[in-house]
Amino acid sequence: MALIGLGVTGGIGAYKAVEIVRGLQQKGHDVVAVMTENACRFVGPLTFEAITGKQVVTDQFTSGANTEIAHIALATELDVLLVAPATANILGKFANGIADDVLSSLYLATSAPVIVAPAMNTQMLAHAAVRENIDRLENRGVRFVNPGEGYLACGWVGKGRLAEPDDVVSAAVQLLNRGESLLGRCVLVTAGPTLEDFDPVRFLGNRSTGRMGYAIAEEALSRGARVVLVSGPTSLEPPHGAEIIQVRSAEEMNDAVTSRVCRDKSSVDIVVMAAAVSDYTLAGGPQTSKINRDREELVLKLHPTVDILAKLGLWRAGRNGPVLVGFAAETDDLLGRARDKLRRKAVDFVVANDVSLRGAGFAVDTNIATLVSRNEVEEVPLTSKRTLARIIFDRVERCLGPLSAVKKTGTST
Repeated sequence: MALIGLGVTGGIGAYKAVEIVRGLQQKGHDVVAVMTENACRFVGPLTFEAITGKQVVTDQFTSGANTEIAHIALATELDVLLVAPATANILGKFANGIADDVLSSLYLATSAPVIVAPAMNTQMLAHAAVRENIDRLENRGVRFVNPGEGYLACGWVGKGRLAEPDDVVSAAVQLLNRGESLLGRCVLVTAGPTLEDFDPVRFLGNRSTGRMGYAIAEEALSRGARVVLVSGPTSLEPPHGAEIIQVRSAEEMNDAVTSRVCRDKSSVDIVVMAAAVSDYTLAGGPQTSKINRDREELVLKLHPTVDILAKLGLWRAGRNGPVLVGFAAETDDLLGRARDKLRRKAVDFVVANDVSLRGAGFAVDTNIATLVSRNEVEEVPLTSKRTLARIIFDRVERCLGPLSAVKKTGTST
């Protein structure tokens, strides 16, 4: 049984929040309501108090109730914070760190996973400011239950009405379950570029920033996995809770990955190769002195780096694991190249993206991808990299076999 904080904000969809409470209770969970001042204009706190059996939190400065600061005390107890309906106002507060009421303060104070169900006028939902706030929250790991289409309270017809209560309840329950869906599993993720030095000053590299790989590591952590993140040079803050292995070259990344995966009794269950590993390095290794600009032409002889993913696919032949996920950053013939990589490298599926598309390349928080397996092709339109990471792990979990009793208990049977 989990404790779910239900944030209710000032929209006509607030009446549906009562049904959401009932749905969560029927799933065996406790609910405490946290209402904004405007929410109380639509539904009275007494209604939620009656059906939850708990005092409704409406004001963090209520006289006589400050022996425990409401949003701090509750923040440490919650298993999930669910906001339904979530107005444009509360999304803006969450996205920009504004804490001027009990709900926005609770959002900043809790470490529990957060899921929101927006509800607002169609034009408001489409406004650039609202979309930017939604993107920012998604990149922080906030989940969304997308609004439905139909008649709105303002008289318009379009997208913006609160999702149906059953859908909101289902999403919240899935989020609760996801917190332990990879418990006992070890996930190895590679991220960022590799850099191939050719003298003490210069190197060959690529434009990867590591954002996709770090989002994947964060999603694995949120599902309860033990995460090993093998990262090339990047300015990103490492995700809390992951074991970080810093590397620079393709050779160093190969050593770090294969030493963890390709060994007897390896504990790695899933490998996601999101790094942009250099395909070539300087033949003979880097020069020991800086190559000066004293010639008309400079010719560098390159040779291929080790293909880490293909090496893992070959090593896995005849074994039960781990699940292998590859990435393919392309500029043309996306599907054809992804299928070729799937076949040659013997992986479970490939995440392919056309980096020439706006919003799908390097140094952005969004992506557009195609997930290609032997029997399925799944198109993922423009979305945040964190949301794509969630979709990837939903697919990964379908590839996993049962967790052995040895791994569950940590003892032999």
